[in-house]
Amino acid sequence: MQAFTRLNGLVVPLDRANVDTDAIIPKQFLKSIKRTGYGPFLFDEWRYEDVGQPEMDCSNRPIRKDFVLNQPRYQGAEIMLARENFGCGSSREHAPWAIADYGILCVIAPSFADIFYNNCFKNGILPVVLKDEEVDVLFSETQSHEGYKLDVDLEAQTVTTPSGQVFTFEVDDFRKHCLLNGLDDIGLTLQQADNIKAYEETRKTDVPWLFV
Repeated sequence: MQAFTRLNGLVVPLDRANVDTDAIIPKQFLKSIKRTGYGPFLFDEWRYEDVGQPEMDCSNRPIRKDFVLNQPRYQGAEIMLARENFGCGSSREHAPWAIADYGILCVIAPSFADIFYNNCFKNGILPVVLKDEEVDVLFSETQSHEGYKLDVDLEAQTVTTPSGQVFTFEVDDFRKHCLLNGLDDIGLTLQQADNIKAYEETRKTDVPWLFV
């Protein structure tokens, strides 16, 4: 998993509350368990006029021009602004997979659904919880200034605006450590590879009949 330390990125504002995981990545895309390839289908039903299907070529699909991800000023965005209860609905891990595959590395909102929030950390995405009034400020500035960027510093736990205004956020120490070091569940396990191997060798001596 790619580590997240500090990001200075273009912001895209998704001004909707209670965005559920079926909107983030619709159910027909859950057939695959690969972590990649979902970016073109992120917010599929809001982004396109037709219905998307897995492995579909999206280059010539009719788009909804008024949707933020389709607006030229937000192309290449790495930070998403959202409203409360982002990521609610089903627990599908495909939702953060799609967000990350699109190129969004940080989502800022007043609140997140618990399972989605946890899944973000496991997939290299930093979910930042700010106060409602702070998120309101960021929405206003993003929509008023084309090319608006934020500086998100995980180590310092700060979000800094172009004018120098600083907002602080809380993050669990363990989750922070894992994200700073690019450690998902597999990475954490592999840190104990030598101990696991030593245990297996001991078991072969203690209970050899299990290894026949």
